[in-house]
Amino acid sequence: MKSLSILLIDDDAIERMKFKQVCEKNNFSCSILEAENGNEALEFLNNTENSFDIVISDLQMPKMDGLELLKSVRNINRIKNIPMIIMSNSQDKNHLKKCYEYGISGYFTKPASFSKYSKKVVSLLKYWKRNELIS
Repeated sequence: MKSLSILLIDDDAIERMKFKQVCEKNNFSCSILEAENGNEALEFLNNTENSFDIVISDLQMPKMDGLELLKSVRNINRIKNIPMIIMSNSQDKNHLKKCYEYGISGYFTKPASFSKYSKKVVSLLKYWKRNELIS
């Protein structure tokens, strides 16, 4: 089975570490490239040597936030159809509305407890693994 290639974007190193821990603990076959903000992520995405199955991004980050990144990606033909998931601490319905207007594939609020966070990430990865096998 092919490893799921993920671009994980979050300015918080602890959040990125938590995501990787969930993958390892649940034996998900993933290759994860990390970026700290939208600008760095766009560099990875524009590099034709990189190919990602899914992009998972925080919403609120310095330099370029997740919404700006989403908007930019949707305007670049080579990568405009890549599935993008936003993970956020924000409960702002306007953020959610904007994300869906720009073509987000999914959105979830980061829960405070690690066990709830883990369940959400596992559910997300299982969905995308199934989706990858079908397509």
